[in-house]
Amino acid sequence: MKPADLADSGLYNLRLARYRVELEAGPEGLLLPRYKGSTLRGGFGRVFRRICCAQRQDECHGCVLRESCPFAYVFETAPPAGARALRNLENIPRPFVIEPPLETRQEYKPGEKLSFHLVLIGKGIQFLPYFIVSLDELGRVGIGKGRRPYLLRTVNFVGLDGTEKTVFCASDRTVRDPGSFRGAEIIGETVPVGDRQQLRIRLLTMTRLKHDNRFVTSLPFHVLVRGLLRRISSLMYFHQGEELDVDFAGLIARATQVETLSEDTRWVDWDRYSGRRDARITLGGLVGTVTYAGDLNEFWPLLKIGEYVHVGKGAVFGMGKYRLEENL
Repeated sequence: MKPADLADSGLYNLRLARYRVELEAGPEGLLLPRYKGSTLRGGFGRVFRRICCAQRQDECHGCVLRESCPFAYVFETAPPAGARALRNLENIPRPFVIEPPLETRQEYKPGEKLSFHLVLIGKGIQFLPYFIVSLDELGRVGIGKGRRPYLLRTVNFVGLDGTEKTVFCASDRTVRDPGSFRGAEIIGETVPVGDRQQLRIRLLTMTRLKHDNRFVTSLPFHVLVRGLLRRISSLMYFHQGEELDVDFAGLIARATQVETLSEDTRWVDWDRYSGRRDARITLGGLVGTVTYAGDLNEFWPLLKIGEYVHVGKGAVFGMGKYRLEENL
């Protein structure tokens, strides 16, 4: 399958938006863990529920307002009637990714700034005002050790060229046009004319991918492609209302022909508290670099979209973030 075939698959229609969120530590400063994804996601989720839930229920299942509730859609996306795939609620990806800062700094003094990125996918983009209101309210509730407060300074839409447009700022507290871009714009000019024969993937956050029902401790190219196909097709199905119409078996078969030239990865464990389970759980994943060689052209659109939506489990916390490096 060539890139032109993927253009007809629906992948190029996928709508995405990426925002840079800037917080300012309050008068007590902030004490945060080294990896901040779970802290940001957990506190944000609790406030989002409190703002949106009219019934004040602990579970969305069976709620008469479920079909029109922003919280139910964003955090407990249900399969549509007659859905043929992913009927297990836990396996349906959420329409957002919180990308925590890669810095491991834990203490922020009063007035110091902290930035992270928020990615919204498909229909999730229309709920940006709820994300902003929830992040703003979370600043009053507080996060991290001692639940210390912060001020939501700005939320800026980040264009594909890196330029930013203000969507929200604390000074006027107005939510503006959220902006978005399509898969075609992400892939666009990056589709190669010649042959792409080598590529390095840099795993920036812990990447959790399963193959044969086990988490992999090395990353063959076909395992990466399987993970991207699984995640992107699910996001499109549940949050874009389209199916990724590609030859899955053929793509995976050709991915097995791509060789691993070198791999410098390691497994990193991470402990987080799960409010739903009321327990600390250990997650882990691969970080580091892998260099591949082979006919990589047809996989380029999937790889580029994956840079935005991440790959593997825990993507909503920012896990599975990677960067493509071509100039080896």
